[in-house]
Amino acid sequence: MVEEQINDKMTLNQPAGHLESGESLIEAVIRETQEETAWLFKPTALVGIYRWQHPVNNDTYIRYCFTGDVIQFDAEQELDPDIHQAFWLNQKQLQRRQLEMRSPLVMDCFNDYLAGQRYPLTLLHN
Repeated sequence: MVEEQINDKMTLNQPAGHLESGESLIEAVIRETQEETAWLFKPTALVGIYRWQHPVNNDTYIRYCFTGDVIQFDAEQELDPDIHQAFWLNQKQLQRRQLEMRSPLVMDCFNDYLAGQRYPLTLLHN
């Protein structure tokens, strides 16, 4: 999990971000995870694709949730400026902190992961 500052409020989220020009989804998830957590992440499966519309500003968000392995931690790396910290939470800790989450998609992804939902990365075409 990452704790990030959004509109002057600290929120919990999974590492997330945007695609860079010419970047694949797999390349983006590796880069964003590294930038926001200092962990090198190797995705192994897609957990799901999620859509959410913000109830206040009506912006629509699409989230691709991946599972995989963390390979290496870089203790010297600075995290993205909006990221306060990266840390691990278990299921009970996550459930207790639901009101702090950036969107309901955070728990949706986690619950689908716990339910064993997995799709092969070959589902994604570049």
